[in-house]
Amino acid sequence: MKNNSAKCSEDCAPPLDYGWTQDGHYSSYDYKSVRRGYQVYRQVCASCHSLEFHAFRHLVGKTHDEAGAKKVAESFTIEDGPNDAGEMFERPGKLFDYFPGPYANEQQGRNANNGAYPPDLSLMVRARHGGKNYIVSLLTGYTEPPAGKPMLPGLHYNPYFPGGAIAMAKQLTDGQLEYEDGTPATETQMAKDVANFLQWTAEPEHDERKRQGVQFIALLLAGCVLVGYTKRLKWSPHKTRKVTYTNQYHGNAPKPNTPK
Repeated sequence: MKNNSAKCSEDCAPPLDYGWTQDGHYSSYDYKSVRRGYQVYRQVCASCHSLEFHAFRHLVGKTHDEAGAKKVAESFTIEDGPNDAGEMFERPGKLFDYFPGPYANEQQGRNANNGAYPPDLSLMVRARHGGKNYIVSLLTGYTEPPAGKPMLPGLHYNPYFPGGAIAMAKQLTDGQLEYEDGTPATETQMAKDVANFLQWTAEPEHDERKRQGVQFIALLLAGCVLVGYTKRLKWSPHKTRKVTYTNQYHGNAPKPNTPK
């Protein structure tokens, strides 16, 4: 059982363990949740956080079919060029395009967020201790600072963030958006869905890795059976056979190479 007790050397509360279906040895992502998580990212997170390591084509067969992924791509405006006149131009996104970031450069991002630059979320689950549990705890953990905890202007108290002071304000509230599949959009539900989505962006090979692991174990077991059969029925008779030697010279017959 996971130990969530705090240590004296830690400056933040340990994330809670929410339990995830994909943590089982033979279970996969809940892709309905991953798709809802993409909706949360698009409508809430994408205004500040980028997803630079993923292209629209990565959604095909996972959260959207090909037609749906094309519609998602076309809803983004991509800067392209230069054209024949040497000028940059804008066009609707295509499947091979990567998700565009909200800012043109880091300086623009810092200027829009009081000096704090919102990190890219592509590998955020792998970059934070606690992974997806940390994401959920952080998004739902905003509270009033305890007595004696001074907060600088522009910072917000969150016990799950190192130091307790985070520049990002509370982002999720109940009923903030309407899910396509009708799932109630509670604060906790949205936090878990976007955490699922961010784990998928960090480990898109998760299901394939498990599938290959099962195939490897099956081949290993088949190999063990074949080796056991070979040893038991083919090699054992040779290994356990008894070899005896008898003297072919009897009586007074002279032995070879003995003087008369």
